[in-house]
Amino acid sequence: MTFLAILGPVIVMAQQPNLLRISDGKVGIVSDAPMERIAANTTEATGVLDVVARSFAMQIPVKSFVGFNSPLQQEHFNENYMQSDKFPVAVFKGRIIEAVGLTKLGTYRVRAKGSLAIHGVEQERIIECVLTVTDQGVQVTTTFDVVLADHDIRVPRVVQQKIAPRIEVTVDVLFTAGALPKK
Repeated sequence: MTFLAILGPVIVMAQQPNLLRISDGKVGIVSDAPMERIAANTTEATGVLDVVARSFAMQIPVKSFVGFNSPLQQEHFNENYMQSDKFPVAVFKGRIIEAVGLTKLGTYRVRAKGSLAIHGVEQERIIECVLTVTDQGVQVTTTFDVVLADHDIRVPRVVQQKIAPRIEVTVDVLFTAGALPKK
């Protein structure tokens, strides 16, 4: 019974040809503060894109970010700022505003409108993206900022010169048909 409960959504998704899943990609974050630059990235994003409805959902396990300047910095990121045990995933779900045909080969500049949930706080956002439709799938690239205060992420005064109040996020993911779910 548990086995079927886990595989049920995957089986249903596989039967819907208009749904693409993330098969490859990278999400990066950069804090460029006066006294320190912090960069980390993850390749563990999962997500679904409905090419007919132009809707999407994407999630990132917060603890999957690596590449910090030190292990202590990564620990502080997870425990003190992101509180990863309490808020384990960041989620962006919504819809592509422009009426583009996501099955027609080409490159499209679009806006994705949806709810960005980080640190347990949801914010409605409109994020500009570039979609490149190829024979392999739909590549999505974007760069946008996340203001820490908008998601109730507090930075103690003592480290405010080391952690920027605005974090740059870069996304480069490929949605394909038949992608296996990531573990």
